[in-house]
Amino acid sequence: MLIKRAPDIPSSEITDEKIYRQRREFIRLAGCAAVAAAAGPLVTACSQDLESADAAPMIAGQTPLTGFKPGVVTTDEKLNTFEQITSYNNFYEFGSGKDDPQRFAGRLKTSPWKVKVDGHCNKPAEYLLEDLIRDLQLEERVYRLRCVEAWSMVIPWIGIPLSSILKRAEPTSKATFVEFTTLLRPSEMPGQNTGSLEWPYVEGLRMDEAMHPLTIMAVGLYGKTLMNQNGAPMRLVVPWKYGFKSIKSVVRIRFVDRQPGTAWSIANPREYGFYSNVNPSVDHPRWSQAREIRLPGLFRNRETLMFNGYGDQVVSMYEGMDLKKYY
Repeated sequence: MLIKRAPDIPSSEITDEKIYRQRREFIRLAGCAAVAAAAGPLVTACSQDLESADAAPMIAGQTPLTGFKPGVVTTDEKLNTFEQITSYNNFYEFGSGKDDPQRFAGRLKTSPWKVKVDGHCNKPAEYLLEDLIRDLQLEERVYRLRCVEAWSMVIPWIGIPLSSILKRAEPTSKATFVEFTTLLRPSEMPGQNTGSLEWPYVEGLRMDEAMHPLTIMAVGLYGKTLMNQNGAPMRLVVPWKYGFKSIKSVVRIRFVDRQPGTAWSIANPREYGFYSNVNPSVDHPRWSQAREIRLPGLFRNRETLMFNGYGDQVVSMYEGMDLKKYY
């Protein structure tokens, strides 16, 4: 499926928003019925809050994403609004303030966009993003995103299972970790002109974490392509890890044979470990992780869940590990 971006789209090709919403709701309900019939531990409910997508505005440069597999919902918690999700962000390439990404990310050019997949694999390749989206199944996933500062959101992502991308590269037996790299373009990403982190931003996962069915490369939310401040056009989402593990604007995925150095663990290894699993029993050196703020709230009135509530699905990957040492 080709993603077109304004001003490339003639008005004759734009689907009326009301018709698009009706079609999306039909698909969502059909998907919920199918999921309910074959529900496993991954799915707990089909959230009616997806209807609040009607309130999500169509922003210049965004396009609807259609034809995605609906109904992979992992929580029945109330979704955050489109405005909340797009106005309060961590994206240090555009500044350290939570509103800096919304203020400064508009200058980033995200089309055309290429993603290189290489390293220890039999079929390295460089893909145009629209080719990946056309060839691989898009899925809707309602996930919590929790940041180390103790705030959280519930977001209806649309993305590609990362395993689908990795499998087509045919990783070799040497591939034990996956390294991700963000775009390096200081002229459009003003935070890269500072020394706040080493640039380009690099993140990593162990191979089993990268292949886990919960891990996705998100390309949209609320039925539309990602806004720049949310990591357009493609970003990592690993729902059982802290939000700083969610590398944005990814241009390279590399199979490596050793644990990669990652941006935050290089910048401050005392505070940010490689694994970054949500663990309420391990405090950040400067604050407790036991409770969290669900935005737009102001108070830590929610208990933090181990693995962000996804323990049943992921705990087996960490059997025998000291999760206080490997934080």
